Amino acid sequence: MADLSTAPDYPLDEALELTTPGQLKALADPTRQRILGLIGQRAASTKQLSEMLSVPKGTIGHHLKALESAGLVRVVRARQVRAITEKYYGRVARVFRVSSDAGMGGASTPLSEEVVTLPLRQALSEVVLSEDQHDPTTFVISHARIPRRRVREFALRLEALSQEFGGNQAPGEKVYGFVAGVYLTDWPQEGAE
Repeated sequence: MADLSTAPDYPLDEALELTTPGQLKALADPTRQRILGLIGQRAASTKQLSEMLSVPKGTIGHHLKALESAGLVRVVRARQVRAITEKYYGRVARVFRVSSDAGMGGASTPLSEEVVTLPLRQALSEVVLSEDQHDPTTFVISHARIPRRRVREFALRLEALSQEFGGNQAPGEKVYGFVAGVYLTDWPQEGAE
């Protein structure tokens, strides 16, 4: 099994603004989200991903093809293993920005609930309740009435915090997740009746 305790071992862009429905569709699958998470730490082959996720190689190959077609992953290196070329895949960017401001195929399209809630559903599927009373797991939710420009500032700070969190790899330690977001709520506005 691959050692995933270090930062990516290949060059990648800092961010990619998702601009097509195909990119969002590619992200809307839990297995693809896990693949992206794993190769965000270290490039991996189809075989390695298959072993790590306990999923057949053919299924992993299908998901990699969908991610590659959407421009979210690429082959970062290859090596010969007997008569076969083994490809290693990596993300094209550290951060994928999903923004309702992005033009989806030339027109502004609202984000689907499925895409917006995907990070939360993934986090919920991964949470392990610890009986350790000193477990540092914490969850916070807060609300504020703030201008849209400040929302963007907070979103960029969350991206930076996410990168800092992911950059603190310590071999042999337990894996913790980080999920954060700034989102529009359905709370009533002041003065609304």
